Amino acid sequence: MQVDVLLGLQWGDEGKGKIVDVLCPKYDLIARFQGGPNAGHTLEFDNKKFVLNTIPSGIFNKNTLNLIGNGVVIDPIILKKELDGLKEAKVDPIAEKNLVIARKAHLILPTHQLLDAASESKMGSAKIGSTLKGIGPTYMDKTGRNGLRVGDTTLSNFKEKYEKLKEKHLNILSHYGEIPDFEEKEAAFFEAIDFLRTIPHVDSEHLVNRYLDEGKKVLAEGAQGTLLDIDFGSYPFVTSSNTTTAGACTGLGIAPNRIGKVIGIFKAYCTRVGGGPFPTELDDEVGEKLRKLGHEFGATTGRSRRTGWVDIPALKYAIMLNGVTDLVIMKADVLDTFEEIKVCTKYNYDGEVIDYMPYDINSIKPEPIFETKEGWNADTTLIRKKEEVPEKLKTYIKYLEKTLGKPITYLSVGPDRKQTIKL
Repeated sequence: MQVDVLLGLQWGDEGKGKIVDVLCPKYDLIARFQGGPNAGHTLEFDNKKFVLNTIPSGIFNKNTLNLIGNGVVIDPIILKKELDGLKEAKVDPIAEKNLVIARKAHLILPTHQLLDAASESKMGSAKIGSTLKGIGPTYMDKTGRNGLRVGDTTLSNFKEKYEKLKEKHLNILSHYGEIPDFEEKEAAFFEAIDFLRTIPHVDSEHLVNRYLDEGKKVLAEGAQGTLLDIDFGSYPFVTSSNTTTAGACTGLGIAPNRIGKVIGIFKAYCTRVGGGPFPTELDDEVGEKLRKLGHEFGATTGRSRRTGWVDIPALKYAIMLNGVTDLVIMKADVLDTFEEIKVCTKYNYDGEVIDYMPYDINSIKPEPIFETKEGWNADTTLIRKKEEVPEKLKTYIKYLEKTLGKPITYLSVGPDRKQTIKL
């Protein structure tokens, strides 16, 4: 057996959580492989809405085990709050025994968040647009080889390890000015650590490979999007982890030859949160219409998302990097009332017409070259079968398939899991 991977092909917020929720009955294990609680995976069904930050999106299927992998950074306070909220909604992963955490996953400390805020503030107008969850500083400690991991919480010297790392952080923070009081947050952190110990800790690399050896099906769930990858995204306006298929290997402990299908999720248009380049951005009434109709506000932060038309060079780049085998198009319903839809097919880049994503799109801004497509002008939110898909939408989908060179296997026409059509 091989691990299928599901990830985003744009700047995040593509709707990955919904598709994981739809597909999870086919899998024995859903494994989140990178990122932190800045992710907001929104799921809607039975007139209920849930936003998951750290927990994999297969958690509502009691027959599927959910793993928070070693590539994830965990804020124990946020995880506890997330699980408390699920319990109030009559969903209890601990009682159901369908949630486990990798021992090698790193912990976000209260001082990581202070460092995040201090660093972002110091950058002024050049700030990245961090969610201030402490994710970047946590990954820095991970690569600096002095982070704290979930497995450390069961050691007798955990408090000593914590104090040592805290002291390092306070020394750094002293250079930024006055250090905010975090005594209350620290108390909440240790309360959450006690809670964290009640969730089964596993060696995720052994768990995942054992599942595969036993012939069980595994789906790796990514967070953020390809264009935010630390290596291949729009650096420095990126996240702190590898959001691509390669991140599934390091974030779960699986070999590259154990990767199976790679399912790439993208919106019928495009959005971005925070700073950084966005070639097809629409800073006009059309962009505002997309924002309003698409309810484009961050599930975790509430921040308004920037909006623009779909970007073919960027999508081709993401498909190449990830080895995508299947595509899923999200939020097609947002374009239901548009007479015309524009698609960026090339860039005018420093006087040259190119059809690929160049190295530098920060200091040299690509000008999008658009093709105009006919809209379908029909309400798609009530369709449930591929036979009901409007002909003009089918034409748009076929155009994208031909242009991107990959099949579109699912179409999403609304936030509810029922509004997902297999093509």
